Amino acid sequence: MAERRSRYARDPLGLKRALSDRLLPGLVAAMALLAAIALAGSRGAEALKDRWQHGAAAAVTVQLPPEQAGQMDRALEVLRAMPEVASAVPVDSDRMRQLLRPWLGEVPSLPLPAVLELRLKNLALDPAPIAERLAGAVPGAELESHGIWVARLAALARSVQGVALAVLALVAGVAVAVVAVATRAGVASRRQAIEILHDLGATQGDIAGRFARRIGLLAAGGALAGAAIAVPTLAALSNLAAPLAGGEVQPWTALPWLDLALLPPVAGLIGWATAQLSVRRWLKRLP
Repeated sequence: MAERRSRYARDPLGLKRALSDRLLPGLVAAMALLAAIALAGSRGAEALKDRWQHGAAAAVTVQLPPEQAGQMDRALEVLRAMPEVASAVPVDSDRMRQLLRPWLGEVPSLPLPAVLELRLKNLALDPAPIAERLAGAVPGAELESHGIWVARLAALARSVQGVALAVLALVAGVAVAVVAVATRAGVASRRQAIEILHDLGATQGDIAGRFARRIGLLAAGGALAGAAIAVPTLAALSNLAAPLAGGEVQPWTALPWLDLALLPPVAGLIGWATAQLSVRRWLKRLP
């Protein structure tokens, strides 16, 4: 009897029975996983955009056909004599094969052009005059600036970021709706107990607070589970995306750890606030 009274004192509304500790946390865990993937996609797109803009955009490549590979020294001499060129270095065949490996696989017998990598002193310079002077000194040499492709890739990365943020907003909206529905279901199942406590003098803040604490804890627990599931998922996706970053990304260090850590408290806050508003709105309709 004493145990029953103690349990009633701790949970006078019977919320542990009214609000399941399986369904709501499971739904929140799924949404937290989607939110984690969206956040990681946004962060990854931003990182790739910065890498492309500060890496590929700053480099200009010169290609010599395989039959003109013997002219590499002449091309280097001409380029290094130009005042616009900060540096000019040859790209060795091993590095070329390493760069092509993620896209073409092993290419040991494929004839590769001789490639030079340039760094211009001013990124705003038009490389066309450099290409004309080089072609006059070394016939067959082709200069390619990556600015256009980098601009297109940066635009693509911004689009990916926009989609990721839209997905994140959609997940947050669905989370609010799910919590509101769960709260209303809990209120409906405990309607009689709520009305009795309300008639006995319980305030709206007390009743809404009990619902909000229960919902907030369930939402935070579900988000914690979703974040835990997201860790190996994002590590696998990061490993798949490594070729796009030059193969230099370590899966575990590339994860958005801060975002993952913030998911449980943010989900708990959303659950708490939504439950407060839902219960208070329902209580206002009581006589």
